[in-house]
Amino acid sequence: MERVFLSSPHMSGNEQKYIQEAFDLNWIAPLGNNVDGFEKELSEYNSINHAAVVSSGTAAIHLALKLLDVQPEDTVFCSSLTFVATVNPVLYEGATPVFIDSEPDTWNMSPVAIEHALVDAKRDGNLPKAVIVVNLYGQSAKMDEIITVCNRYNVPVIEDAAESLGSEYKGQKSGTFGQFGIYSFNGNKIITTSGGGALVSNDEESIQKARFLATQARDPAVHYQHSEVGYNYRMSNIVAGIGRGQLEVLDERVNQRRSVFNNYYEAFKDIQGIEFQPELKDTRSNRWLTALTINPEKAGITRNDIIHALDEQNIEARPVWKPMHLQPLFEGCKYYSHHNNESISDQLFENGLCLPSGSNMSEETQDKIIKLILDLLPTD
Repeated sequence: MERVFLSSPHMSGNEQKYIQEAFDLNWIAPLGNNVDGFEKELSEYNSINHAAVVSSGTAAIHLALKLLDVQPEDTVFCSSLTFVATVNPVLYEGATPVFIDSEPDTWNMSPVAIEHALVDAKRDGNLPKAVIVVNLYGQSAKMDEIITVCNRYNVPVIEDAAESLGSEYKGQKSGTFGQFGIYSFNGNKIITTSGGGALVSNDEESIQKARFLATQARDPAVHYQHSEVGYNYRMSNIVAGIGRGQLEVLDERVNQRRSVFNNYYEAFKDIQGIEFQPELKDTRSNRWLTALTINPEKAGITRNDIIHALDEQNIEARPVWKPMHLQPLFEGCKYYSHHNNESISDQLFENGLCLPSGSNMSEETQDKIIKLILDLLPTD
């Protein structure tokens, strides 16, 4: 059978209209009506003042770090349970990441661990230039607690909402809590531009500066003049057209992903040893991926048993992200666990599983996945 992916692109059918507009106007470069329109519509959707659309979510994080003047001698505190793209831009600037554990209520950055890290940093006279908070699999972190503790130490927050576009925390859109927020429109995200991202902020001057840096930092002169290092990070007008068509159906996609999650939940909720990623009170996750943990002693099967069984049927399932503090790339970096001798992100990685969650996945396919998993369970 055709491969079932964790999260495949799901077109609205309206993208071609915006792409054709770009061709009709001959605006194919990283400028034009779709770029302007996508930035405006993205800002309006998220109730934030300004957005700059760029080539990737990674580029958006890099620009945020540049705007915060991160230097080689600086540290940046980062969620450990994330994809490496959250942290790589810290290395681009020669800075040093310090990793913060998750907490069990959201699987995201622990307010307890971040406070411990900031207390130590203050004592050592080396407060971080920024804190990058990730909203894992669509679920917002405990932003009130995290913003409060970071404000106490005057450390700016970058909210990595690459996986949580369309999610809400206490009625406010994900990605709008920190000094900067970032989104990703990679091919597997809840909406896609094939590849792309956005940097958002209420600070107009910063977003204007981000656009300048993302367009090779060209000075305002008739000739080509450059006074600082720039980047080729701007989104093309074609790609932005795809984004505009996708953004029109974002709320529908959130509802579809939540429906997929609910189907899995109803099928497995009474099985001992299976626990789903929680949804914090007063939040609404876009449920980008359905994520759960398998306790092998209670369930009688392992996470890997499920991955292998699904793979034999050409169905993709994966472990949750391997924490950054366990990656060879970051060997020797500091790590602050949720509690002494208890690392939540290690536990989640050991037993965590992501199931196919695409908004275009048929009920028949999801029923097949559920049956395959149920058939693996002991019958005793």
